[in-house]
Amino acid sequence: MDTTELQRLKNKFDIIGNDAALNRALEMAVAVAPTDLTVLVTGESGVGKENIPKIIHQNSLRRNGKYFAVNCGAIPEGTIESELFGHEKGSFTGAIEARKGYFEEANGGTLFLDEVGELPLPYQAKLLRVLQSGEYTRVGSSKVSKTDVRVVAATNVDLRYAVSQGKFREDLYYRLNAIQINMPALRERRDDIYLLFRKFATDFSEKYGMRKISLTHDGIELLRNYRWPGNIRQLKNIAETVEALESEKLTASSERFEVNAATLSQYLPKDDPNNLPVRFKDPSSTLSEDDRQEIFKAIYSLSAKVSELEKMVKSGGRQPALPDSIEPTAPHYVTRPEPSWEDVDIQEDTEPEEQHREPESSLSIRGANEDLIRRALEKHRGNRKKAAEELGISERTLYRKLPPEYKNVKSNE
Repeated sequence: MDTTELQRLKNKFDIIGNDAALNRALEMAVAVAPTDLTVLVTGESGVGKENIPKIIHQNSLRRNGKYFAVNCGAIPEGTIESELFGHEKGSFTGAIEARKGYFEEANGGTLFLDEVGELPLPYQAKLLRVLQSGEYTRVGSSKVSKTDVRVVAATNVDLRYAVSQGKFREDLYYRLNAIQINMPALRERRDDIYLLFRKFATDFSEKYGMRKISLTHDGIELLRNYRWPGNIRQLKNIAETVEALESEKLTASSERFEVNAATLSQYLPKDDPNNLPVRFKDPSSTLSEDDRQEIFKAIYSLSAKVSELEKMVKSGGRQPALPDSIEPTAPHYVTRPEPSWEDVDIQEDTEPEEQHREPESSLSIRGANEDLIRRALEKHRGNRKKAAEELGISERTLYRKLPPEYKNVKSNE
């Protein structure tokens, strides 16, 4: 496309900007429009992906057919199949009459599936079928119907990663990705940022009869260097907010006003992860449940070795072999601090009949276990089930290890 044709296309679809990546996306949309190839539009949320399917439809042989845009992430999961493929009367509660789905309504036209990555797995197979053969079945019907629809899909997630995680079908990904058109993020279009800001602010001022904004040089640089996580949608909101709060009613003597970086910065959210509604927690800073269980098993094994060693020493027998990680020294005892969840052994017993034959050396461990159980019961106000879950043992094991004062106390469920 030459420059004149490209500008005419932008004017028609109200697209602002001269970025090379943006121009490439628009040229690709026009180039593939006459074909029936499936197109996948990628890009972050708010970059204007919805313009590409409109351009494709208007420049295709289906321009006289219907055009539908469907947000797959906004449809309740229980009604997705009915929305896409229709249903028969009485096929489910509330189906008081037969209804056509989008694939039937858009026959001969174009269907835009936005946020296709949000489509649940059970319905991805049905989408793949209609893309490959044009065949679908209404909910509650056994009759196979045919449709002729050009599909353009869009996503703001990495579908290849979703495939690797088992959340998106690989065959559907390749079927949708016949042609991929990427819309650049706003931070990658630095020279377009002020053009867009001025357009949004001007539209708002003309609509409400207010003075138009002019940014100082430092204000323009602030816009250009901001990260714009919400892309064009965020820029539009900020431009209109600044116009509404900083401007005054238009008068004959004042048609414009300037905004500098200091004023503009008050309207730009600080790009700080600590300002998120939920603070990110580094998973490496805490132990996983599997790691905790491994530690408990190691402590239990070590205590058993110590008990065995003490019995051998008291009986005058030979010292048993110890693991490489334990020095073969005589056993000794130290005063232990108050036990905590991280360092006290509580394990499921596989042989309950050995429960009453504990050596004397394990009395301190049993006391520590009872103390830990007391803490768990106090934390959960006497609820044994929750206490057992907290400790990672069964209620049956918890009951056997209950401190004496809790033996005849009913569990607070």
